[in-house]
Amino acid sequence: MRNIFEETTINTMTLKNRLIRSATWEGMCEPDGRPTEKLSRCYRDLAQGGVGLIITGYAFVRPEGRQLPCTLGAHTDEFNPEMTKMVETVHAEGGKICLQLVHVGGQTNERNAGRTPLAPSAVETKQFPQIPEEMSFADIQAVIKAFTEAAGRAKACGFDAIQLHGAHGYLINQFLSPLTNNREDEYGGSISNRCRFMIEVYWQVREAVGKDYPVLIKLNGADNLDGGLALADAIYAAKLLDREGIDAIEVSAGTPASGDMSPIRNKINKPAQEAYNLTLCTAIKAAVKCPVMVVGGFRSFAVAERAIQNDADYVSMARPFIREPDLAKRWQSGDHTTATCISCSACFMPGVREGGIYCVVDKKEKEKAKG
Repeated sequence: MRNIFEETTINTMTLKNRLIRSATWEGMCEPDGRPTEKLSRCYRDLAQGGVGLIITGYAFVRPEGRQLPCTLGAHTDEFNPEMTKMVETVHAEGGKICLQLVHVGGQTNERNAGRTPLAPSAVETKQFPQIPEEMSFADIQAVIKAFTEAAGRAKACGFDAIQLHGAHGYLINQFLSPLTNNREDEYGGSISNRCRFMIEVYWQVREAVGKDYPVLIKLNGADNLDGGLALADAIYAAKLLDREGIDAIEVSAGTPASGDMSPIRNKINKPAQEAYNLTLCTAIKAAVKCPVMVVGGFRSFAVAERAIQNDADYVSMARPFIREPDLAKRWQSGDHTTATCISCSACFMPGVREGGIYCVVDKKEKEKAKG
């Protein structure tokens, strides 16, 4: 029977436990996307805290594929020295780090993209701040090339793996979803065609990094929207990826339009509300042979352990590790009390206003204790 604190491998990458730090935007980069010492310290703390794998905040592969300010950039060789140093900082603490790659497509605005956003189709939808420009065939090929080059940079800089962001309404997910993909060419229509962009990105990335380098994907099990990506199509996509050699699938769900990604609505304060993507994960895991990770509201050791024993190979968390970067080490020591994160999502705002996310509640409690 699987347990949390056992050594596992994903392709050639060895992990010391089954706890994953799921990607979250940190807001700790320079305006152009260059990583900072502050970001390196964030990942160092996670490595010291004992998490099995750190997945970075989403790194944009092209400038117009950026959603938020001070987001990590993977679009240029100019940042390689800082990237390499960041990886070395994690490795020095015995940690493993995976670079998440993204193009946000239409889920941005002209201010952050530097132009009219690109998307599979020029559609008006709640998840798009403005009507985007439909991608031409040349645009599609350029973005695929950008993913490929970014993956090559990640490997050259020493990252232990890369993860393609295919969830949460970003570009790969936009191609998969009938709500955002109204194309009538080979990239639209049937689920097979809607998977084409995702698979072509994967093929080119795999060719660039080789068969022995771990390539992961974050995939929506459902968009949780009427007419959006449904579980049956997500299973089709997962099976296709598995057949083509993907090394692990992290199952998530929702887009900003579904409300699941909203800091206001996404509050997981009761144990009964934990693991809210587990049903989707169970269905996808039953359809594939590769390892499957699940993210979504995990807060207690017992729920995480039960998920790993029965439904998933790995459990991913984001906000709990913001408040407690040493949560994995605490649980391994035998202290199995629930993570202290209250799921308020107030950690997001310091990333916008103060140059980096942190737990606002924890800071206030410590300040109050000091008197």
